[in-house]
Amino acid sequence: MAKKTPLRKCVGCGEMIAKKNMLRVIKTKDNEIKLDPTGKENGAYLHLNRECLEKAMKSKGLERSFKMSIGTDVYEQLEKELMAIETE
Repeated sequence: MAKKTPLRKCVGCGEMIAKKNMLRVIKTKDNEIKLDPTGKENGAYLHLNRECLEKAMKSKGLERSFKMSIGTDVYEQLEKELMAIETE
């Protein structure tokens, strides 16, 4: 029997996609929002593109996921980290 591929929903566009093709955003114990390249922590998922990050900003998808308000500085930091991953 074939192994099931775990699917996760993008908080930006809402599309269900394989977990390994997504980027995980986590909230640390200090209420800090950042990317989790290891994929081990619980968090929200985004496609590996800037459009979904922008959609998540507009729809407040990350804020709903983490039940807290998120400042623009946090989104800017996430965008920088995302761009670094895109260029790898």
